[in-house]
This record gives sequence, structure tokens and C-alpha cells, in this order.
Amino acid sequence: MKKLFNYLRHRRDITLLSAAMLLLIVALFNPTVPVKRNIYSYLLVADISQSMNVKDMSILGKSVTRMEYQQYLLHRIIGEMPCGTQVSMGLFAGVSVAALYTPIEVCENFAAIEETIDHLDWRNGWSGNSRIRESMVTMARLIRSFPEPAQVVYFSDGEETPKLHIFNTRDLTGFQGGKDWLLVGIGSDKGTAIPKLDDKNQLIGYWSAESFAMQPGVAQIAQENIGAREDSVAGEISDRYLSRLDEKYLISVAKEIDGNYVNGSSLQAILTAMKAQPPARRSRSAFELKWLIAGLAGLLFLAAYLPKHPVKESKEIFHQFRSRRRRQVPKASAESS
Repeated sequence: MKKLFNYLRHRRDITLLSAAMLLLIVALFNPTVPVKRNIYSYLLVADISQSMNVKDMSILGKSVTRMEYQQYLLHRIIGEMPCGTQVSMGLFAGVSVAALYTPIEVCENFAAIEETIDHLDWRNGWSGNSRIRESMVTMARLIRSFPEPAQVVYFSDGEETPKLHIFNTRDLTGFQGGKDWLLVGIGSDKGTAIPKLDDKNQLIGYWSAESFAMQPGVAQIAQENIGAREDSVAGEISDRYLSRLDEKYLISVAKEIDGNYVNGSSLQAILTAMKAQPPARRSRSAFELKWLIAGLAGLLFLAAYLPKHPVKESKEIFHQFRSRRRRQVPKASAESS
């Protein structure tokens, strides 16, 4: 044993190569260590009510609808998410939010998620009404059905239709499950008429103000008494209902559910607000060591063929080169003379 030790001590190259081979063999077994890490999982909710067809937003100077701007934001947000993030897409219409799928890993399913966003359409809605307050309750129930927890990023213009009054407004005081949810306001504060479209997405007029009138005498909201909206088309320009981002209302809802609000006009503001959201959960996962070990083995292979004292030997080579040059200069001068 002593002879072997002395041999390896004097044969640095053999020692380093042997250690490198040993590390490569260890790497083949794919060793792991358990580490705690944050799991970021999101339910991204898109408002697909008809007020999202209002054209009062812009992208790079081009006028677009709220729906198109919402899609633009979702594409950009998905593109910013690191691998390992999990995403579910949800649709809001009527009184509820429907998840198209439970959270899936963003990099492995990037194309599928992008395609989902591309196909967002008001015609996918199952109700013409919009009850944002009611949807908070159904959304909390939806998330509880997920196999794992998820944070919420909810896009909407804040339009409650038909308008609520004191007797049919759900009280969200004491609501549980909405902590740190993020509401994102889409739309401008200038009033713009809501286009009424047919099933082929062709314009047939504009929604009348009467369609969005309050419903007197309705004591509480329920699926059976939400009330069908008056489907009349505005006969005159003055009869058109003007829709705008109800930022004050969204802020109040966010406050009631212990969530947060951000204006959707700034992508960076949304991303910053999402980063401030706590992770959906913390989990232990296996951290693979094989690439770290293989990299160390590679360094040992390189070291085996490097000089024992590289700096010292480099200096000696440099000095030898300079001495050789000095001897060559006088000789060249003598030959020229």
C-alpha cells in the first residue's frame, strides 16, 4: 500500500486520471441530493365577456381590442416564465371560471399553451353576463379541485353586467382563498361602445345602455335569477352603452379578497407584481449531481496534462524565448554590415 501511495504521489498524471475515471463511474449512477425549492404554479384567467371586444387598447401604436391586448400580455408573460413553472389557463364568463387544464409545465407544453391563448374568443363564453364578484367564489372552489395549489392572475376590464346594486352584490368580507391573488385591469378610462357581433364575428350593431341597466328587485345572485340581459341593439349613437376600465371597482374587489391589483397597461408592472406573489408551495425535489461530477472529472483530465508548476514553467519558457531573441539580433546586425 505504501509503495502504491508513493507511486501515485510521484505520478501526478496517473493519480488525476484515476480520480477522473472514478468520478465518471460515480456520475453514471446519477446521484442526487434532496433540496427544498419554490414551486411556482399559476391559474391565468382570461376575461372572454363581450366587453373585451371593445377596441380601446394599442400594441406598438396599432389599435387593438381588449381581447387582443389580453392575448398579447399572456403571450409575453408565458415567454418570461422560467422552465419548471406550471400554468393553467382559465376562462371567465357569467358567474364562473373554467380551467381548460390543470397546471402544466411551461417549457414542455409551451406550444400548447401558446395555442390556447391564440384561440381565446368571446364566442367560447357560456353566458352573456359578467359577475366578477361571484367568480371569485367559484374560482376558489376550482383551485381546491387542482391536484396542487396555484396562484391566480386574473385579467378583466372590471365590467359587471348587468350592473349590480346594493341588494344583489355579494359580500366578499371574510372571503378565504384569495390572498395574494393578482387582478389585472384591461382597458382604457375613456368610454367606448361595445360592438355586438354575430356568431361569425361580424358587426351587427352596438349594445344599448338599456342592456346594462341595474336589475331592481333582485335580492340575491343565483344562477336562476341572474337575469337575461336585454338583447336590444342601440338605435342611436346616444343609446350606446359606453364601456371603460373600472379600475376603482377592481381595486375594491382585490382589497376585499386580500389580493392585489395592477393596471395592465404596463407589462413590466404585471411581471413585477407576479414576482411579488409568494410561490404556490415549497417542495423537496431531487437535485441531480451527475453533471457537476462529470464537470469535475473533466477538470481533472485537463489537470493531468498540465505542467506541475504551470506559472513557473511559463516564466522559464518566456525567459528562454527572450534570450534566444537577444542572441539572434546581434547576429543579424553583423550579417547586414
